[in-house]
Amino acid sequence: MRAHAVLLLLSGLASGSVLAEACDVSTRSSSAAIASVDEHTCYEFTGVPAESINWSCSNESKEMLNSEKRKVAQCPDKSQGRCTATLTQESLANPKSAGSGEPSTRPALSKDARVITYYYGTANLGQARTDCEQNDGKWDTE
Repeated sequence: MRAHAVLLLLSGLASGSVLAEACDVSTRSSSAAIASVDEHTCYEFTGVPAESINWSCSNESKEMLNSEKRKVAQCPDKSQGRCTATLTQESLANPKSAGSGEPSTRPALSKDARVITYYYGTANLGQARTDCEQNDGKWDTE
């Protein structure tokens, strides 16, 4: 009986660590004068504790872009491109700021912590790739 309870507990813990968390983002400009590069993206964090994405996936923003963010179990398939970059303390709040900083300013995150951003409806995919690579990210297409 106890062995059965322990197995249930362990399977529950294992399944909880397998579940991914992602943030699906739809963006549109607040002004015709501001062009929006990313119209639909989704990002996820890896190598960090569960629920680390909660704060960055809020709809509180003071930008000139209207972004609707919603937490999802995982990002959709069939993206136009994907950027994988080192997750920094700053990029926990702003996934667009991922990349390497000066050694003295690097946050205390594990070496394998990453932010993976998927691009779906992107008007200028070349610019998204350039931004990714300039921030020490690795660009892939699916």
